Amino acid sequence: MEAHALRKRGWTITAIANHLGRDRKTIRSYLLEERQPGVRKRSLPDPLETFVPYLTQRFCDDPHVWASALYDEVTRLGYPLSYPSFVRQVRNAKLRPHCEACNGVKGRDTTEIAHPPGEEIQWDWFERRHAP
Repeated sequence: MEAHALRKRGWTITAIANHLGRDRKTIRSYLLEERQPGVRKRSLPDPLETFVPYLTQRFCDDPHVWASALYDEVTRLGYPLSYPSFVRQVRNAKLRPHCEACNGVKGRDTTEIAHPPGEEIQWDWFERRHAP
């Protein structure tokens, strides 16, 4: 923002670069809007990119498929990174479709078990200590 303001005042690219402590080529690319400050270009291709069509289809088939199951599948297909990296990339790419039913439980741990009312078992810690 400051580089654009200085350029409007008539400053040269060299003067702006010296003032901001940046390289002239960087300032020029900012002013031409070829680059954005704070956004780095990846030097390597995105490892998830080749698997996006496969993951999109898997999410279409079952939007609630576990990420660990998908990770096992893509590692067999050649995905090179770790599970946390895989989950982060899937989340950042927003591949999982939106589910309104799941949206209400965001932020808390849940386990959905299909059972008729009254059939659930609850264990108290006191009872478990005295169990045979």
